[in-house]
Amino acid sequence: MLLKQYFTASRQARYSITFALPLLLLYEALTAALSESSLAGVRNGADVMLKTVFVAFGGRNGVTAFGVLLIAGGAWLVWRDWRRHPGPLRATVLAGMLLEALVYAALFGFVVSLLTAVVLGRVGLAVVQAPARTALPLAAQLVVSLGAGIYEELLFRVLLVSGILGLARLIGWGRPLALAVAIVGSALIFSAFHYVGPLGDRLTLASFAFRAVAGVVLSALYAFRGFGITAWTHALYDVGLALLGRF
Repeated sequence: MLLKQYFTASRQARYSITFALPLLLLYEALTAALSESSLAGVRNGADVMLKTVFVAFGGRNGVTAFGVLLIAGGAWLVWRDWRRHPGPLRATVLAGMLLEALVYAALFGFVVSLLTAVVLGRVGLAVVQAPARTALPLAAQLVVSLGAGIYEELLFRVLLVSGILGLARLIGWGRPLALAVAIVGSALIFSAFHYVGPLGDRLTLASFAFRAVAGVVLSALYAFRGFGITAWTHALYDVGLALLGRF
């Protein structure tokens, strides 16, 4: 019963958003600290993409408008969820979410590699590296990794998965089919995103398949465990790769 209560509570918006907030603050703090160094301008691509839309319409005030909208939207979701489930946040639930994300991050690479090998019909594990990022200093890699957790999940899971799911339901598809299309469609777009721009990877079948499978796993995790756990799983996995790449 206690485990069931934890899984129910940890999916609620107030826990999910509160859990993701430190990740957002840490990413923004690091990018601000690096802005006056030789690493100026290093940000996650999804972050740049989202903010560019606001800058295009609002000029210099666009980034401010984006931040205000992001915080206001999150606060509204937390308030609405609190109205439905009144009571204080429980530290034990947040601690459980962190432990859960750590376990998922530790298993993520192995599971995705194994599934990629199955998809490609190969024996052994499909090992995928990101050669474009290994040339970056460690601080820059950490910034990009943390940004992947918060902004790629916001773009490709919260906006894209939810958007495709809503559109599919609108045209009359049942939820299982709509969810499957949303997960697979967002995963393919997520994979293609990693080959765009100056920091993009070199396109190969193995790396595209790996990232597509990773997108499926992350989208499924978002659908069943919520935004906060998915964001931290993605960030911790990428940070782990950055740190392991130094040894």
